[in-house]
Amino acid sequence: MKILVFGHSGQVATELRALDGDDVQITALARADADLTDPAACAAVINAHAPDAVINAAAYTAVDKAESEAETAQIINADAPSAMARACATRDIPFVSISTDYVFSGAGDKPWTPAAPTDPQSVYGRTKRDGEIEIAKAGGRYAVLRTSWVVSAHGNNFVKTMLRLGAEREALTIVADQIGGPTGAAEIARACTTIAKTLVSEPEKSGIYHFSGAPDTSWADFARAIFDAAEIACDVTNIPSSAYPTPAKRPLNSRLDCTTTEVAFGIFRPDWRESLIHILTQLDFPKD
Repeated sequence: MKILVFGHSGQVATELRALDGDDVQITALARADADLTDPAACAAVINAHAPDAVINAAAYTAVDKAESEAETAQIINADAPSAMARACATRDIPFVSISTDYVFSGAGDKPWTPAAPTDPQSVYGRTKRDGEIEIAKAGGRYAVLRTSWVVSAHGNNFVKTMLRLGAEREALTIVADQIGGPTGAAEIARACTTIAKTLVSEPEKSGIYHFSGAPDTSWADFARAIFDAAEIACDVTNIPSSAYPTPAKRPLNSRLDCTTTEVAFGIFRPDWRESLIHILTQLDFPKD
């Protein structure tokens, strides 16, 4: 199966490239290959490559910067995926696009189902929500996979930040009132390919799905787990989100109900503690 991937050096795109083999042939597009600020060009690339499926692992993910660059975020997160989805619908091939927990308000403490009303509180969340709507409107075989708290041995993410800060400081204050599921990029990549393969023969499974690591935790407790596993001596003190203001509002409740993903594709929530050990091994932690 030939899969065309939008994205090349991002966390999930990097893990998708690692899946290239006999069963799945991955062609990952860097920025020079596909300019996401040019939606028409993105559609043209799909037609030129004639893949069996497309996975969109690229996005405008600078959450705070998006507040002042709303137009660019809208093009990359909504207009480009819309063009990709329409091109895939025309060719009758699956289109899988990664979305986010930021499409929800973050209120309450119940896990969000795929059918729950969206109410994004940031430009990033709003543009990703708009992208979801456009993908569904394209009318093809599609899956929007919402995920949260993506981590890996690649790029910039919470695990790598904690490893760096933990080595520099004896104590840190970390937000403890935001709750969600850390999710390994490698697990997301495998989920995307499984979904794409399924949609080839079962287009009726098109829709919006959730996928996040388990168990749900706070950023503070996640940090503690990172330090414990990496054998780093760094104390963590809980603070509320109000003590760490950011330009874009973060959701307090990022819990995702992943039941429909399990039923439709046999994909279960991965244990982020196992993902963490794999990431630390790749990064050569704990240090001797």
